[in-house]
Amino acid sequence: MTDTGFPDHEYLTVKELAELLRLKERKVYDLAASGAVPCSRATGKLLFPAEEIRAWIAGAKTGGVGSAPVKLPPIVLGSHDPLLDWAIRQSRCGLATFFDGSLDGLDRFLRGEGMSAGLHVHDPENDSWNTSLVAQAAAQRNSVLISFAVRRRGLVFRPDAGPFRELADVAGCRIVPRQPESGTDRLFRHLAERAGVDIGQLEFAETARTEDTAVEAVRRGTADVAFGLEAVAQSYGLSFLPIIDEQFGLLVDRKAWFEPPFQTLLQFLKGDAFARRATETGGYDVGELGTVLWNG
Repeated sequence: MTDTGFPDHEYLTVKELAELLRLKERKVYDLAASGAVPCSRATGKLLFPAEEIRAWIAGAKTGGVGSAPVKLPPIVLGSHDPLLDWAIRQSRCGLATFFDGSLDGLDRFLRGEGMSAGLHVHDPENDSWNTSLVAQAAAQRNSVLISFAVRRRGLVFRPDAGPFRELADVAGCRIVPRQPESGTDRLFRHLAERAGVDIGQLEFAETARTEDTAVEAVRRGTADVAFGLEAVAQSYGLSFLPIIDEQFGLLVDRKAWFEPPFQTLLQFLKGDAFARRATETGGYDVGELGTVLWNG
């Protein structure tokens, strides 16, 4: 410990920072979750860079810790969903998007880079969606996980290709891969292994980072098959073999929930225009839209 009261190592633990600031550890978790205090996550633990904490304290204005909470940027992170993407634009809610996979979105959400993250992460141990990961990763974040839709996912292919009767039929075909941070990549690898498919023997096309890009690659002929959504297959006029119904959820910061951008989006999702779009698109069940799945 230095004469300034700081520990003499590079990072502070939650306990050390709580003692330094004379706060309860719960308050430190709240500060970290809101982005008000500099922190990083390693092996699932919160760590606070000592130099940045010094600068943060030195630059604090009168009123002390937490007097100037960080306002989250109005961005929806996480997995790409065509129906959600359409609703955000059509509602003119003012939310921007950065879709680069469920796991990427969750990580960015925990760092305070957005108001919400779209997730579809399967837990094969208990055959559940999203809640196990969120409960573990976002336990200290003041947030809520709600249901957006149940989506039908499977093999998307051109009508003249195939035959595709089961997931194992992708062997010997060129398939569109998704980025490792995506829930789709994680799900495909699990189901392929269960179906006896040797991932190492598959031929992969260029990685697609959205649902639309994956299916478009099949339509253009740069791949034979994609593990994609029925809704996108229909919009591109391609054939579809259903494999699994997955739950797509939205993890939302609790304070951001009540701000105008997200409230505008929520009101739009409750309207007739959204319900019609979901029905016409196909491959979606939005009957549980808004149901709370997990509370942080």
